[in-house]
Amino acid sequence: MQIVSFSDACSTDLIVDAEYQGGRKGNISDDPLPYLLNVSNQGGFRHRGKIDALELVVLMSSLKDPDWPDALDREIGVYTYFGDNKKPGHVLHDTRKKGNEILRRIFELAHSGIEGRQQVPPIFLFMSTGKWRDIVFLGLAVPGTADLHVSEDLVAIWRISKGSRFQNYRAHFSVLDTPSVSRAWITDIIAGQPHSSNAPPSWSSWVRTGRPRSLIATRSIEHRTKLEQIPKDSKECSILGRIYKFFQNNHHGFEHCAAALATMSIPNIAEIDVTRPSRDGGRDAIGKLRIGKGVSGILVDFALEAKCYNISKGVGAESMSRLISRLRHRQLGILVTTSYVTEQIYQEIKEDQHPIIVISGIDIVELLRNSGYSHPDSVQTWLEENFALVK
Repeated sequence: MQIVSFSDACSTDLIVDAEYQGGRKGNISDDPLPYLLNVSNQGGFRHRGKIDALELVVLMSSLKDPDWPDALDREIGVYTYFGDNKKPGHVLHDTRKKGNEILRRIFELAHSGIEGRQQVPPIFLFMSTGKWRDIVFLGLAVPGTADLHVSEDLVAIWRISKGSRFQNYRAHFSVLDTPSVSRAWITDIIAGQPHSSNAPPSWSSWVRTGRPRSLIATRSIEHRTKLEQIPKDSKECSILGRIYKFFQNNHHGFEHCAAALATMSIPNIAEIDVTRPSRDGGRDAIGKLRIGKGVSGILVDFALEAKCYNISKGVGAESMSRLISRLRHRQLGILVTTSYVTEQIYQEIKEDQHPIIVISGIDIVELLRNSGYSHPDSVQTWLEENFALVK
């Protein structure tokens, strides 16, 4: 990782995945963002210009808040960011930093043709490292993604906290194929000339066409290691522990839970049926996945295997061979486990190109977090409300 010193912040370019050090005084003057982009030195939502005439926007996140799981998918170049109405007591747009109002405005402009896109400010993504006030530049972003409808890229979601309901935004951005942002363009933006000749080609192309050219990073190794399949955080491990304990003596109940988790992970599942234990034919559930929309869409069969294991026990050759042997021609497989798939077996299914989707422990935690169940107690409530009577 390239590291840029605090003293160079005023003159340096922004390079994707480079670390920008803050000062070492131990106060807010250590923040490098005022020197990098001439914005304020506090908050996860920062901007230059008035709300109705924004010059640039900075989104800062730790990517570690379990209640509001901001996330960067580096493989497809999509950044998910939650707004700033994170506690009850305020309506959606009534926030101190006006972050949700800014989100509403920039997404509305992004969907208003070329004249609207010309008013969308450059959006800079940063992640705090957890060390002093050091940060990492994640990329230059634009509102929306290529695969989401305009009604889906900015969504107001309901949450409950301390018995009170409130709304917050979940926004999806495309991270542009821009490996670096020049200091010359930053200077132009601050001077009110974001569409100068120094603008990155991917930015100018999006303004003209509305089609983002995303920064896509293909994995060099397709299979995931054990450590990539299970969470490291103790609270997240506790979530998996609650699920394992709840279904420890009720495998059929976990099959219903696995079916629900698969539907969370793959929204295009059109139907899914958990088989009866005495007649499952080696498959815990079967269903159909819809590919395409409307009358042109097709349904593809899939089989699901559910393994409720302790996090220390991996899914090995026997269980994977069972699933593979049950797959018929042109049928997909889904494996849902509270643990992980052993690395050798995971590598084999990738190399042999078996059409199997693996939903492991870390995926389950993420799916539940994105559905509002970020703590062990809320997951316990979800389990009791949905699966307590399933035997």
